Amino acid sequence: MRLQSQPAQVLGALLKHAGQVVSREELRQAVWHEDTFVDFERGLNFCIAQIRSALNDNAIEPRFVRTVPKRGYQFIAPVASIGGSDSAEPQAPQLAPKGSSITFVRVVAACLILATLMAVGYWLKIRMQPSPIVAVLRFDNETGNPEMTRFSDAVSDMLVAELTTRADGHYRVIGNARILRLPRDQRDLSTVASSLGASYVILGQVQSNGDQTRVLAHLIHLPEQTHVWVARIEHSLDNPLSLESQVAQTVASQFSPRIRPKLTPLASHPTASL
Repeated sequence: MRLQSQPAQVLGALLKHAGQVVSREELRQAVWHEDTFVDFERGLNFCIAQIRSALNDNAIEPRFVRTVPKRGYQFIAPVASIGGSDSAEPQAPQLAPKGSSITFVRVVAACLILATLMAVGYWLKIRMQPSPIVAVLRFDNETGNPEMTRFSDAVSDMLVAELTTRADGHYRVIGNARILRLPRDQRDLSTVASSLGASYVILGQVQSNGDQTRVLAHLIHLPEQTHVWVARIEHSLDNPLSLESQVAQTVASQFSPRIRPKLTPLASHPTASL
C-alpha cells in the first residue's frame, strides 16, 4: 500500500497502540513537532482519509480505523507481529522426476511470457488515450452561516485527496489552481476547461435543511457542461471532522468510476449513502 510520509506515521502510531483510543493531541505530538506551524486539524483529517482509502475502510462501518467522537481514533483490527519460528524443523524437499520438472518449468515460462505480452499490450492501449483531468471547484457555503465555510473548504480538500487516491493513473485531479477558488459569480466553466484542459469539473454546495446539513456534489462533463452524476448527502453535523471524511469518501466512490476512461473495465459500484 502506498502512503505518504505523514499518513504512514499516523498509521504507525495507531498500530503501536492497537485497540486503544489515541487522542488527536497524541497523534499531533507523534507526527508534528512543536515548532511545526501547520493547520493540524485539516492535516490530520487528510491523513486519516488517506489511511482509510489505502485500507479500503469506511468511516461509517469501520473495519480498521474507528473514529471516537471528541476523543480520537482507534485501530480496531487484530494486530500481530510477524517473525520467524524456531520450533519448526526443516523438511527435506520432495524431488519430482527430472522430466516432469523440465516440463513444468517450460509451462510456467510460457505462461509468464504470455501474461507479460498481454499486460504490455493492455498498457499500450491505455497510454494511447490521454488521462482525463477532473477539476474540483471550491464547495459553496449556502447555509448563511460564515462559520460553515471552514467545513465546505475542508470537504473540497478531502475530496481532492480521495479522488487522487482512487485515480490509480486512470485520471488526474486538479484542486489547487487559483481559478478553482474564485467565488461562484466569477466562475466560467468554459475558461476552466480551456485553461486547465479539464474534461470534468466537480461543483459542490453545502446547505442547511432544518437540523440537517445537506451536501450536493455535481459531476459535469466539459466542454458541453452536461451533468454526469449528482451525489446528495444529508446528515446531522454532530461531528464535523468525521462528516468531512464521510462526505468525501461517498462522493469519490460515486464519481471515480464515472471519470475513468471507458477502456478500463469497471466493477459495479453500489451507490453509497450516509
